[in-house]
Amino acid sequence: MTRKKKIEIWFQDEARIGQKNGLVRQWARRGTRPIQPADQRYENAYLFGAICPARGVGAALALPFADTDAMQRHIDEIALHVARGAHAVLLLDRAGWHTTGKLVWPKNVTPILLPSRSPELNPVEQVWQYLRANYLSNRVFDTYDAIIDAACDAWRKLIAQPQQITSIGMRTWAHEGHL
Repeated sequence: MTRKKKIEIWFQDEARIGQKNGLVRQWARRGTRPIQPADQRYENAYLFGAICPARGVGAALALPFADTDAMQRHIDEIALHVARGAHAVLLLDRAGWHTTGKLVWPKNVTPILLPSRSPELNPVEQVWQYLRANYLSNRVFDTYDAIIDAACDAWRKLIAQPQQITSIGMRTWAHEGHL
């Protein structure tokens, strides 16, 4: 008898986080203008993140560059978070470092490229919005290390909320096999 392997659906993307962060709305007393910090420096890092909404888990790395080496490190990290005995289908966009033949895919991860120019199909785009709105906006980072610390702290806070990952990431078309 052949035993079927459990399939996990994962979504991956990366975001630039740095000294040029966006500003978001904030509450203030009527008639006042709240101060929002802004920075003119350009230091930044990249947060490579992936989520498995069905399990409410994720895997991320904060890295200095978005390139093939960084992507290899990230897919190796994702492979460590796939449930034992399961196989991950990783949906990702068509960035050059995602499509290069230089990547070595772990045995428990299979990539599926999303159509070009379709960020609406990748729920990690909403993860970035959530992290920025709740943990990364309206801040000034003094150093590169402060950027890395903030990115890692924001990701740890997300991972501590599996129900939030599921809420942001579930897509009926991906988990029920029909549109």
